[in-house]
Amino acid sequence: EVQLVASGGGFVQAGGSLILSCSASGFTRDDYAIGWFRQAPGKEREGVSCISTSDVMIYYADSVKGRFTMPSDNAKNTVYLQMNSLKPEDTAVYYCTAGPRCVRGGMDYWGKGTLVTVSS
Repeated sequence: EVQLVASGGGFVQAGGSLILSCSASGFTRDDYAIGWFRQAPGKEREGVSCISTSDVMIYYADSVKGRFTMPSDNAKNTVYLQMNSLKPEDTAVYYCTAGPRCVRGGMDYWGKGTLVTVSS
């Protein structure tokens, strides 16, 4: 059974940093890509970043390029979302997702979201 547990959300001031964790189980990194999506109140869901199977490629949305990175610890089957230079528009519920490949529109498996609030 695929399980994705996201954690690390919280409240931070603009310009600050936060790191989210996604602990994955039920699959290996060789089989599934892992992605982060977010949804802000009243806005459409947005793909934030995605790391492909076997860590070949990492994709980032234009809105976060240069500010967010996606390190991983394969020994723990955990990926992270390191968020720097946070802006109020980064406020959203962030979801960890997984699937056979990175898909901008959505992935096959979703964990519960974690809320990130960035104050101005």
